[in-house]
Amino acid sequence: METSKNDKAKKLATTISIFSNCTLIAMKIIAGIVSGSIGIISEAIHSFSDLLASFIAYLSVIKSAKPADEDHSYGHGKYEDLSGFIEGWLIIFAALYIAYEAIKKIVYHSNAEISVDLGIYVMALSAIINCFISWYLFHVAKKTSSIAVYADAEHLRTDILSSVGVCLGLVLIKVTNIHILDPIIALVVATIILVAGLKICNKAKNNLVDKSLSEEEVEKIEQIVDSFIDGSELITIKSLRTRKSGIKKNIELVIEANKNMTIENSHILCDKIERRLSETIGNTEVSIHLEPNIERIPA
Repeated sequence: METSKNDKAKKLATTISIFSNCTLIAMKIIAGIVSGSIGIISEAIHSFSDLLASFIAYLSVIKSAKPADEDHSYGHGKYEDLSGFIEGWLIIFAALYIAYEAIKKIVYHSNAEISVDLGIYVMALSAIINCFISWYLFHVAKKTSSIAVYADAEHLRTDILSSVGVCLGLVLIKVTNIHILDPIIALVVATIILVAGLKICNKAKNNLVDKSLSEEEVEKIEQIVDSFIDGSELITIKSLRTRKSGIKKNIELVIEANKNMTIENSHILCDKIERRLSETIGNTEVSIHLEPNIERIPA
């Protein structure tokens, strides 16, 4: 039931993001053409990369929600991680293209007069809209542990910063009449976007290569297992492996327990541990292997 609610929340969030990006792209393209500003055009390109990212996030959310099947016995959670990685590269390519166009404009001194009034209003409105949308996406990403929705939210957060930067730059151009500031602003926007793209790629890559959960989460797992030590049942953790697949946190435990425990009591013990881990860590898939604690006789 909880998984179904999370899937619906993710689909709604990515749908809203797609609609918002379509609207903002149209506004920025019109403002960029009318004003002749490379800063605004760079923002339109940024928003277009956001739109592609939103589509990818939406499709990955649908795909990752599918249950495990014969070909994917561990489920489809990695589709979200792959989506985040692709989204990160989309941002990086957008940033490099914006930087290229801005540098070309500076080198060839093609800083024609631009009309800034419309651009100021459009950039300010864009920043305000994305403030609300990104806040909502981060809220959903945190609640569902979705890397795809998180990447989408991160896109929009960089869009807010770059929109504010372009808006302030246009105000500065209006006050000073120094039009070379336009491509310089575009370079600043490109840098902000590039950093965000690298950050998203790194986060998604960690999940794709099965990086362990955070030290804090591993510590919590060990503390939960240790809490079941009572002198007669659980003895010690022999090995612990963790990884993340989409929103799922996979935990594999090998535990040494009292060799005289019945199969029924062993099963009850494992159920208790799994339940506590699920309640504390959230979105867990736990595999526990019990081994008898055989006393080692010294040589």
